[in-house]
Amino acid sequence: MVFTFKNFPADRDDLRVDVLSGLAACPKSIPPKYFYDELGCRLFEAICAQPEYVLCRTEQALMTSRLSDIAAAIGPVDCIIEPGAGDCAKVRLLLDALHPTHLAVLDIAGAPLAAAAEPLYRDYPDLGVTALGMDFIHDLEAAAPYLPTGRRLVYYPGSSIGNFPPDAAATLLARFRRLAGTEGQLLIGFDLKKDPQQLHRAYNDAAGVTAAFNLNLLERLNRELNADFDPSRFRHYAFYNPAAGRIEMHLVSLAEQDVAVAGQNFHFALGETLHTEHSYKFRCDEFSAIAKTAGWPLKAEWEHDGFAIQLYG
Repeated sequence: MVFTFKNFPADRDDLRVDVLSGLAACPKSIPPKYFYDELGCRLFEAICAQPEYVLCRTEQALMTSRLSDIAAAIGPVDCIIEPGAGDCAKVRLLLDALHPTHLAVLDIAGAPLAAAAEPLYRDYPDLGVTALGMDFIHDLEAAAPYLPTGRRLVYYPGSSIGNFPPDAAATLLARFRRLAGTEGQLLIGFDLKKDPQQLHRAYNDAAGVTAAFNLNLLERLNRELNADFDPSRFRHYAFYNPAAGRIEMHLVSLAEQDVAVAGQNFHFALGETLHTEHSYKFRCDEFSAIAKTAGWPLKAEWEHDGFAIQLYG
């Protein structure tokens, strides 16, 4: 089989337009996809290893313990598609259980994705591997020409769907539906609503890795948009908003200050925040209702220790 890597270079104008419009808005915000430069990818992997951030370990335990049931519910699959694949570690369980002929992994960080995907090609000699370095939130449909025919499974683990407000989540799920095709399926993971203190600790780890991940966004803007943020004048701030059912992550200005970005000036008041991410938490019935509006009927679900995996198709 073959290994194929195609990089869709991120358009610097997209970054500039998104950042400038986000900084001009009230409240200020920047899309979380821009966390993931090379250092941001490494920091996110470190977040997943922190003792407070149990989500990844809980998901792995659930997948491992119920893998035979999950594989039986899915049935035969020709191609697995994993948007936001990152280090490509999670999909290995499905490859071992389902034995597809093709895997397509998508991620905004093209070079790290290629480095992570190539070992899959070596470890699974009967598997064709396609790695697409792309902003799949923006360019998902561009993946279609690189996918083989046959029965497709979209695999979207790790609660990444929580980064989207419900309406935007439904829109993305509908696009997954079209990419999967009429006989396609969706296997998706998401974090469940739970003790707010547990959620607070997960996004405020004692080692400060999540804080470094958040602040690294400013360093990226300094480097790529000729900005002059002083990260020491901002503080990571994350909390659970129970009314909205989501974690909110912000960078709080510690002083009255002006910042230049791509030739434009922006004022931050003392205590003003730059919203960098939200992570919605769900009940199972809440999420399945969202998926239903996107054309995905629920087939099966599994839960463990505050995390859920659902199969649609």
